[in-house]
Amino acid sequence: MAISDIPEYAHLTDADVAALGRELDAIRADIEADRGERDARYIRNTIRFQRGMELAGRALIFGSTKRSMWWAGAGALGVAKIVENMELGHNVMHGQWDWMNDPEVHSTTWEWDNTDPSAHWKHTHNYIHHKYTNVLGMDDDVGYGLLRVTRDQRWRPFYLGNLAYNTILALLFEWGVAVQHLELGKKRRTPEAKEQFQRDLADVGKKVGKQIAKDYAVYPAMVSAATGHRTGYARAFGKAASANALANVIRNVWTNAVIFCGHFPDGAEKFTKQDVDSETQAEWYLRQMLGSANFRSGPVLGFMSGNLSYQIEHHIFPDLPSNRLPEISVRVQALCAKYDLPYTTGSLPVQYAKAWRTIAKLSLPNKYLSATADDAPETASEWRFKAELADGARLQGTVDPVSGRRSGLRTAIAALRKRGRRRDRSVSSVATSTPQRRAA
Repeated sequence: MAISDIPEYAHLTDADVAALGRELDAIRADIEADRGERDARYIRNTIRFQRGMELAGRALIFGSTKRSMWWAGAGALGVAKIVENMELGHNVMHGQWDWMNDPEVHSTTWEWDNTDPSAHWKHTHNYIHHKYTNVLGMDDDVGYGLLRVTRDQRWRPFYLGNLAYNTILALLFEWGVAVQHLELGKKRRTPEAKEQFQRDLADVGKKVGKQIAKDYAVYPAMVSAATGHRTGYARAFGKAASANALANVIRNVWTNAVIFCGHFPDGAEKFTKQDVDSETQAEWYLRQMLGSANFRSGPVLGFMSGNLSYQIEHHIFPDLPSNRLPEISVRVQALCAKYDLPYTTGSLPVQYAKAWRTIAKLSLPNKYLSATADDAPETASEWRFKAELADGARLQGTVDPVSGRRSGLRTAIAALRKRGRRRDRSVSSVATSTPQRRAA
């Protein structure tokens, strides 16, 4: 089911993978050597913009007893929270700006506007997710312990609620992030493990308390004290609190969309545990390329997604500045063409719709699904290509001696799809001609 031999699935030899790794190392070296004032200016301007939007949103909420001001304030604050979480918090905590040696934007000092403590996020996301991306049983982001997103997850009746669970997860995403590190379903058998859980739980409790106090107590109380004499103190407090709640929901739904577009549309592959037992840096690069997906974006959409519209590039180079990912993507696409590897991308609506389609489809048992477990849009393995190979043969790309063009994974996938369309047309032709034969 999940890919068990990544180089073979990619139709690459060990030498090919090593060469690909060297070319990606060269991209890293070039960007690291070129970091400088324009990058520092970018992050400082981002901070100014984010703080300006937050100030504008909170100022507008002072008039939130008027419907137009309530919507405007919640919207502006929602944008500020998106930028703080996506382009600032997520990227700063990856260490993308540590090279500046500025404590304001250093991964060790940033605490973001979220219910999850930064220290917890850096463990579950920066380490677990990015080291073991899409490795079943090791990367908790594969379904978040709640959703069935690959056929490698055994179906249980619980998954009939897949669509409802993801709707709730999207609306309350920050709360899902807060409990992810706690691993609430995990049994802790030793005193040390139990003590660590209590410490982690206390950390989450403190952070949640601060966020609730800020958004739903202190700030609404300030609005109520300043404007309540005109409209009623309770009404002013409630309007301010609900505007803050909407801002958080805006941020949560957008974050869910961006993350799901990068990890769960068709073409974002899954891997088995043995893949990483003795993985080289080059093999890790290759897994990131196969396990991630992009969506097309311009400057504004890229900025609002924290440049995670370039999820493939981010997963290859998680600690390089996010503003450099668009230029890195040009070079990564060229490498994908050179090695005939897929570069999974599409529009944001299409990628998000594919993720939801997978979530809906996999709420059902496999017996109701049409594709095989090795060749489905959301689940693939090297066995999807092996039906025509002799026993023991290994998948490997070929190089045209005249043009030098490689024929590998991307070509093999296109050939499978072409055969599938022919088969579908054949079945359709038989189905439509059957009534005519009966009539004759």
